[in-house]
Amino acid sequence: MRTILIIAAKEIREGMRNRWVLATTLLMATLALTLAFLGSAPTGSVGAGALDVVVVSLSSLSVFLVPLIALLISHDAIVGESERGTMLLLLSYPLARWQVIAGKFAGHLTILAFATLVGYGTAAVALAGSGRLDGTAGWPAFAALICSSVLLGAVFVSIGYFVSAMSDQRGTAGGVAIGVWLLFVLIYDMALLGLLVVDQGRTVTPEALNALLLLNPTDTYRIFNLGGTASAVAGMGIADQSTLASGTLMLALLLWAAAPLAATMLVFSRREP
Repeated sequence: MRTILIIAAKEIREGMRNRWVLATTLLMATLALTLAFLGSAPTGSVGAGALDVVVVSLSSLSVFLVPLIALLISHDAIVGESERGTMLLLLSYPLARWQVIAGKFAGHLTILAFATLVGYGTAAVALAGSGRLDGTAGWPAFAALICSSVLLGAVFVSIGYFVSAMSDQRGTAGGVAIGVWLLFVLIYDMALLGLLVVDQGRTVTPEALNALLLLNPTDTYRIFNLGGTASAVAGMGIADQSTLASGTLMLALLLWAAAPLAATMLVFSRREP
C-alpha cells in the first residue's frame, strides 16, 4: 500500500508541475459558474429548484468534459514514460508492475476528483451565496453528481491506461484516445438513436435498450444523474425509456472502471518497459 501511495504522490506532483490540476480546476469552475447562473434563470417557469437545473446543466457538461480530461491525462501514462526512459528506471525498484498501475490510477483520479470537487463546488457555493437556493432541496442530487462525475472520470482514466499500454508511440495513443472519446460521447448515441428510429419498437425491447445503454458509460452516467426531479427539466430523449435502477447504474460504472484497469495490469505485466 505504501508503494502505491508513493507512486500516486509522484503523479500528483507531476500533474501540479504540468499545471494540470490548476488548468482543469479553473476550466471546470469557470464553466460550472457560467452554467449555474445562466442555467438557473428559467427555474420559475419550469417549476424546478435552482440546484436541480444546475445538476442537469453540469451533467450535460460532464458527459463531454470529464471523459476528455481523463483521457488527456492518462493516454500517455505508460507509453509516454516508456519513450522517455523513466519507466525502465521506475521498474528497477523492488515493486510489482500492478502497483505501478494502481499508484498512477490513484494519483490521476485524485487530480480529477480535486478538480471536480473544487470546480463544481465553487458553482454551488456561489449559487448559495446569491440567495437563489431554497433550503436543502437539490443538495443530495448535487452530491451524487460530484461522486458519479469522479466515477465517470475513473472509467476513462482506466480506458486511457489500456490505450497507453497497448500503444507503441504517444502519438498513436493520443489518436486512439480521441477516437475513444468520439465513440462513447458522440457516435454511439447517434447510432443508437438511428437504430431506434428505424426499428420503431419492433425488435429493440426495453430490456434490450437498457443493455445497450449500459454498454456506454456516458449513457449510464447521464441516466443516473437525470433521474427523478431532474428528468422533468432535462428532456432526456433515449434515456427517458430506461427503467434502470440507480444501484444498477452505479454498479455498471464501477465495472466499467475496474475492467479496463485489470486489463491494463495484465497487458503491462507482459510489456517491455
